Amino acid sequence: MANANKVSDMVAENPAYARVFDRLGVDYCCHGDQTLDHACITAGLDPDAVIAALETADPVVDDHECANMSVTGLIEHILCAHHIYLRRELPELIQLADKVARAHSERHPELDRVRTLVFEIEQDLEPHMLKEERVLFPAINQLIQGHCEFPFGSIRNPIAMMGLEHERVGLLLADLRATTNDYSVPDDACPSYRDLVERLANLEHDTHMHVFEENQLLFPRVIEIERHAS
Repeated sequence: MANANKVSDMVAENPAYARVFDRLGVDYCCHGDQTLDHACITAGLDPDAVIAALETADPVVDDHECANMSVTGLIEHILCAHHIYLRRELPELIQLADKVARAHSERHPELDRVRTLVFEIEQDLEPHMLKEERVLFPAINQLIQGHCEFPFGSIRNPIAMMGLEHERVGLLLADLRATTNDYSVPDDACPSYRDLVERLANLEHDTHMHVFEENQLLFPRVIEIERHAS
């Protein structure tokens, strides 16, 4: 396994690596164009130890094969797999985080911060998804059909905005992981507490994959389509 490989390429080729990178704090979504060596340096990790962890990654079944999808197919996948999930999961997580915080924050005061972070993530992602659904994704579909003039100018402009918003939610997720001590469960956790922590870890992974599929797979292809159309 070459240390000079881009981490985004590694995840595209083997989606099982994503959960290992999540656990170790290696950014494959917002900054997936960095090499494995550089990503390890940024995260303060030993590259050889990361490679060893990747070699023991549990295989996953990737029914989606996102790297091989068409642009329209990838957009449809993002809408169906990620947007629907977030709209279902985030309101429930807000309620669950509040319930667990009210029950356990006296012994685990970090739960107050968890409750706040879940709410902030929802407040960031809901308008973000609306911008994609109402502005960016329709513009991409128009671009594919040969329409190259938009009120916002180049397609790069809304893509850049989405990238900034991805960075913001990435910071919130990093804060969430740190606040939960890497999604660890205390010995006195009740079933609701355990459920919350498991679902928060799943939220992080799903959102990382969501951002990865946009930043590393969709957006570069769309920019290239516009470049050739100009």
